[in-house]
Amino acid sequence: MKYMVMLVALVTAMVLARPVAAQDAAAPGQVWLQIEAQPTLREAEDRARAYGQSFPNVAGFRLSSGWYAIVLGPYGAGEAQMRLRDLRSAGLVPGDSYIAEGNSFRDRFWPVGEAGAAAAVEPAPLPEPVEETTLPDGTAEAAPPPPETPAEPAPPVFVDETPAEARRSEGQLDRPAREALQTALQWFGYYDAAIDGAFGPGTRKSMAAWQAENGFDASGVLTTFQRETLLAAYDLAQKELGLQTLREEEAGIEITLPTALVAFDHYEPPFVHFTQKDGSGVSVLLISQPGDQATLYGLYDVLQTLAIMPVEGERERRERSFTMTGRNGSIQSHAFAELSRGLIKGYILSYPVADADRMARVLKAMQTSFAPFGDRAMDPGLVPMSEATKRGLMAGLEVRRPIRSRSGFFVDGSGAVLTTTEAVQGCGRLTIELDHDATVAVEDAALGLALVRPSAPLAPQAVAAFRQDAPRIGGEIAVAGYSYEDQLPSPALTFGRFEDVTGLNGETDVSRLALAALPGDAGGPVLDESGAVIGLLKPAAPDGTRQLPPDVSFAVPSDRILGMLQGAGLTGGVAQAGGAMAPEDLTRLATRMTVLVSCWE
Repeated sequence: MKYMVMLVALVTAMVLARPVAAQDAAAPGQVWLQIEAQPTLREAEDRARAYGQSFPNVAGFRLSSGWYAIVLGPYGAGEAQMRLRDLRSAGLVPGDSYIAEGNSFRDRFWPVGEAGAAAAVEPAPLPEPVEETTLPDGTAEAAPPPPETPAEPAPPVFVDETPAEARRSEGQLDRPAREALQTALQWFGYYDAAIDGAFGPGTRKSMAAWQAENGFDASGVLTTFQRETLLAAYDLAQKELGLQTLREEEAGIEITLPTALVAFDHYEPPFVHFTQKDGSGVSVLLISQPGDQATLYGLYDVLQTLAIMPVEGERERRERSFTMTGRNGSIQSHAFAELSRGLIKGYILSYPVADADRMARVLKAMQTSFAPFGDRAMDPGLVPMSEATKRGLMAGLEVRRPIRSRSGFFVDGSGAVLTTTEAVQGCGRLTIELDHDATVAVEDAALGLALVRPSAPLAPQAVAAFRQDAPRIGGEIAVAGYSYEDQLPSPALTFGRFEDVTGLNGETDVSRLALAALPGDAGGPVLDESGAVIGLLKPAAPDGTRQLPPDVSFAVPSDRILGMLQGAGLTGGVAQAGGAMAPEDLTRLATRMTVLVSCWE
């Protein structure tokens, strides 16, 4: 409500700043509120013009010092005190503003075309001196007393209506005027019932809440002045946002948009792009495409990968529609789409979190006005959600990507995953297969192993079974991994040979492989010909002094892995002795147990 309070304070001050009566600027007993003084005429005119956007009675005078004063008024002395207090408390004028009698005012420079009016506020000339009269006895006769100055009329004082007077003035409102008040209260978040023009308990409660929030007595009956202030604040908010109902023929969508903050940019099926205007930071995407439930669900998945839809926030997918909210430290977004008669239509609103108060009202205006029409949608060919379709759908939009992705594999039936410590370092968020949030349960820095658990249990298609004896040197092996990180939808197998049970320097906690691996393969399972896991592929060690051949890789052996798992409370599956598997069976087993582990900011 902070924005509402500031807006009403501004409107109230503008209403209070209006002269009570159309009086001559030189009327005796009137004063000015001096709010600024500038050394040059150009600077003073610029500031007077700026204040003129908020106040209707801005004036400017050259001072006897040569500077230029910017003032409000004129006012009666009592009224000036009240208005100076109100304007200062609302933060609408500088704190050092003060009441000036105008003795030092000279030529008027603002408003333009009213020069010379300052002469009216020149100080009155001093009275002529009175000569004394000498009496015959030599004494001086006292001078006659000066004529009495007429008493000043009491300055006008702003007095609001009593509750009884407010009810009587309210009773003269017609239905459209009463509905307008409900609409304004609803816009500012005080009223959430139907706009019917009936001032029942709900409307009275909302009026009292508005009054209390904005420094008035919470009577539940708005005075004429309060009604004027509320409606003026509403009108100002509408103009500030440029809310306008648009009928987008290409998309077949009618919706209210903040046209002062966004402007149409281009079509890129299935989106109509409205980009930020004048640095507002606000953007809108209208969604329009043909499809079925599978298309709707595919769209739901894809939108969550866009940079404009942060990870944190509520998500709800129903049979025929979905909504999602995303927020982080800088932006907040809201998306909605629905499926009706083979057409999917919706919208995405994105804006800075600092603007969340008023943008919540913009979102409500969009929600209540959203109305698909017609039987057409953009890009009739965009029905199946293939990978190519998804890439096309995200064209022109920044896709949120993880910092890095590595491989891992299931080690128990609840979905626990073993990967490399490199995969989980410095992550603000960790996921399995991009969609499932996960946390690090155990790390073994010496071995370079990390056990990752999903936030919600998963049902693996296959779980690793570890070989307990040493593999045959020279035997064929395969590594399952996401060689190209998150760019491919499934892992690939890379084949090689088992070279030695130790490292190059005789290390017993690593095995040496003859296999050309890529960074994304790190953390993947190393399998022998029978499908048993004989180790976990380690990432290439950075070594600026020695460059190993590209087909030299290393793995953490299975006996060390089993020891780490037992320490974490997991038994770890043991492979049964068996012969070589057919290549297609080995591929199927390896890809079912291998997962993508992604690290996000």
